[in-house]
Amino acid sequence: MFPDIFTELAVLLLLSVVISSIGIRLRQPLIVAFIAVGIIVGPSVLGWVSADDQIDLLAKLGITILLFVVGLKLDLHIIRTMGPVALATGLGQVAFTSIVGYFIGIALGMEPITALYVAVALTFSSTIIIVKLLSDKREVDSLHGRIALGFLIVQDLVVVLAMIGLNALATASGPSATYEVLGILAKGIAFLVVVGLAMRFVLPGLLRLISRSHELLVLFGIAWAVSLAALGVMLGFSKEVGAFLAGVSLASTPYRDVLGARLVSLRDFLLLFFFLDLGAHLDLGLLGSQIFESIILSLFVLIGNPLIVMAIMSSLGYTKRTGFLAGLTVAQISEFSLILGALGLSLGHINAETMGLITLVGLITISASTYMILYSHPLYEFLAPWLTIFDRKNKTNKFEMDKVVGDNSTKVIVFGLGRYGMGIVQALRERNRHVICVDFNPELVHEGDVTGEPVLYGDAEDPEFIASLPLSRTAWVVSTTRDYHVSQVLINTLKSLGYQGQIAVAAHDSRDITRLKQAGADLVLEPFSDAAREAALHLSVSANA
Repeated sequence: MFPDIFTELAVLLLLSVVISSIGIRLRQPLIVAFIAVGIIVGPSVLGWVSADDQIDLLAKLGITILLFVVGLKLDLHIIRTMGPVALATGLGQVAFTSIVGYFIGIALGMEPITALYVAVALTFSSTIIIVKLLSDKREVDSLHGRIALGFLIVQDLVVVLAMIGLNALATASGPSATYEVLGILAKGIAFLVVVGLAMRFVLPGLLRLISRSHELLVLFGIAWAVSLAALGVMLGFSKEVGAFLAGVSLASTPYRDVLGARLVSLRDFLLLFFFLDLGAHLDLGLLGSQIFESIILSLFVLIGNPLIVMAIMSSLGYTKRTGFLAGLTVAQISEFSLILGALGLSLGHINAETMGLITLVGLITISASTYMILYSHPLYEFLAPWLTIFDRKNKTNKFEMDKVVGDNSTKVIVFGLGRYGMGIVQALRERNRHVICVDFNPELVHEGDVTGEPVLYGDAEDPEFIASLPLSRTAWVVSTTRDYHVSQVLINTLKSLGYQGQIAVAAHDSRDITRLKQAGADLVLEPFSDAAREAALHLSVSANA
């Protein structure tokens, strides 16, 4: 079809740009667009792909860099700071989806090993897609955003363990299976010991020497990832496991952020070839015969996963709103699901038809969940009346309210105790103002604020809770949540309750400032702009001194 491989790759890249541009206009993740390109250029449509070996090599490099970056950014601090919710939600959702998904697969007539692969593939959610969507919506630092990042890290750890287990399952067979499993465990422990010794005695000094050149540092990172990936394959594991450990081994060094930032673009470029290769090997005829199964499994992922997350978070004391917004982030399968399916295909555990089914579920759930996350707040408003079963059972009682409200002095009520909110609270207390702190993070409510003062559990979008506050003795109601929707609901609720005091809300940009003032806010706070102006004031005073 093409005179040489270079021309073929050029055409593939140009077509990927065109299809991806259309996908972005339709607000779809690039993963969907890349798979679509693979299907178009594959044998089922145009039949343009002939450089299978070259594309396969680039695809393997892409997977290696992906797992390396995941390991490199493994921030256990997020799990630790989020308390039990990250572990409970992450492991609970994995267990629920795996077990129920397995029995759904059996009910659909699958063989046990096939049902197992499909169930595990349904478990994992896309960290790349979710972080991108939350960043676009400026919700990464929100409570539900931080919780979502916490249980996504748990999922990333589980997927690596799953890959190790599946490789062990492939290796161990026959009467000597026990010895083979023990051999795999011994090699795994030896692998970890070698990597640990390198982290302790070799890598720190080597990285200090190499880091004098950023280009050399990036080259070393890639070489380290590929080398440990190859070693993982030699030891009977997979390249994914080796690449992940390579990332973990550098995650505690001061160079991880530089490496991660430099490798993200390379990762995204190389992953293009994985999804191209995946799409090119899909048989549209097989996909057409699996519509029923894919719809059943997709509905399970789109509905079942969010519900189990909401149930777990409700039992831990989170509001139905926080549980719903966090739950939507697991309403899709991820690139790891496709990588896991490809691993099973290469090991002979599943066939091309099962791989096609997993991919079709991925296309459906990734596309649908993207819109669910983008329009999460209107979707919550629509579904809220049916979500009362997930209401927090231990709401603030009258004793807690009386303890926090105290005497009859004039109050300032502050919703949201992040860094900005806590700064406002401390400044007001220094001026001897009686501040009532409100937050919907159960951990924060349990621990109190930084001074040890009690915090009321409440949601700025809960009219019943707001009505229970001493509004008649309140001069200011302040919301530090930079969410236009939340601020608008709070303003409307206060107005409907006849609140006579003043209202201050936080905003992200000038467009929100105008809309919030029109809605009735007396003061609109701009956290970043306010901080910049205060810093400029201090600098000006220092310069004139």
